[in-house]
Amino acid sequence: MNNVRTQREAALQKVITREMELVALEEHVSIEEVRSKLAAGTACLPANNRHELRSPRIIGSGFTVKINANIGTSPDLNDEKMEIDKAKTSVDTGADAVMDLSTGGDIRTIRRKVREVCPVPLGTVPIYEAMAELIQANKPLQELTADHLFEVIERHGEDGVDFITVHCGVTTHALERLNHQGRITRIVSRGGSLLAQWMVKNKRENPLYEQYDRLLEIARNYDMTLSLGDGLRPGCLADATDRAQIEELITLGELTDRAWKAGVQVMIEGPGHVPMNQIETNMRIQKTLCKGAPFYVLGPLVTDIAPGYDHITSAIGGALAAWAGADFLCYVTPAEHLRLPTLQDVREGVVASRIAAHAADIARGNARAFEQDRKMAVARRNLDWEAQIRCAIDPEKASQIRRSAPPADKDVCSMCGKFCAIKGWQDAVED
Repeated sequence: MNNVRTQREAALQKVITREMELVALEEHVSIEEVRSKLAAGTACLPANNRHELRSPRIIGSGFTVKINANIGTSPDLNDEKMEIDKAKTSVDTGADAVMDLSTGGDIRTIRRKVREVCPVPLGTVPIYEAMAELIQANKPLQELTADHLFEVIERHGEDGVDFITVHCGVTTHALERLNHQGRITRIVSRGGSLLAQWMVKNKRENPLYEQYDRLLEIARNYDMTLSLGDGLRPGCLADATDRAQIEELITLGELTDRAWKAGVQVMIEGPGHVPMNQIETNMRIQKTLCKGAPFYVLGPLVTDIAPGYDHITSAIGGALAAWAGADFLCYVTPAEHLRLPTLQDVREGVVASRIAAHAADIARGNARAFEQDRKMAVARRNLDWEAQIRCAIDPEKASQIRRSAPPADKDVCSMCGKFCAIKGWQDAVED
């Protein structure tokens, strides 16, 4: 494995890594299928080479749809223990990856502690830490230097982070396009907004774009997968699929080619808020412009008017997006747009996103996903309540609900009771 630092380089040289073997077993596919798709760039396997990841995941075409759970502090709420508990809850509830988006408190210590309890890939957004350090030093954001930003990115690599969101496509040309677009919500990405503000105040190009080769060098050194962020994603349905969004995506396609040539793994981040009738179009545009690179979408949310229920609006959009080609769904919790999520919000967000991913896996023809539903159907036909709970995507909640209103006849539920269709038909046939 001379000079092989990344999963992509290994795949191109036909070297089989420990992580490839593990994900092949997890996905019930051949190692060659894993290797060939990593080599083609249509899949990525985020796994920092300085850290032995306990439960690696492969993201991309031909594999099960994965989901990510966001956690992290804010300047107003920075309870370190709470965020560690959120990471554990995310994994226990079935998240395939966790992103620490902390912007308050001791960010590096929190990241390291989350890494310790997180067996799945860990992602971060380094620009948050860089800007937080400026704030702590009572300096304006325009005093951020490229050297400081890249020093923070290196720090994330050293700490074993598996993938990082970097908003390299927020260029001066894209911002000009945005200004002429006439958007309602303008920029809703925190990282995108921070970089855009820095660019405007300094009248300079985005350092992540201008010094992209420097970023690639760091990413290759640690095998940090680059999640090329959608800093200009639409923040409402009225802004969906506009010129600014597509301008950025064109740039991300070009940067994908450069990353692949450097041996660096890549996935592309996508919208955002998108009406249902535009979701498939968005997936096709991304897959075309970025040559099949894995697509990581936030939602998409299919309506703007459901605060408190955005885990549902996100699950609807996520299922449609994954069916149309998205590979990685970022969960949205009921707290989206309102506050930092609680442990319960995290649990509900993960479950809603898992439902969306599972529904898409079935539509995409995944036999194992369909078999899970078949087992539930058999358990329901047999009125086997213990089996039904075991088959449930959230057994704990299913069990709690059943126990909360126990039926007089243990074979049925308290909704239908003596009028149970399945039991009534079985009794009629047996008579």
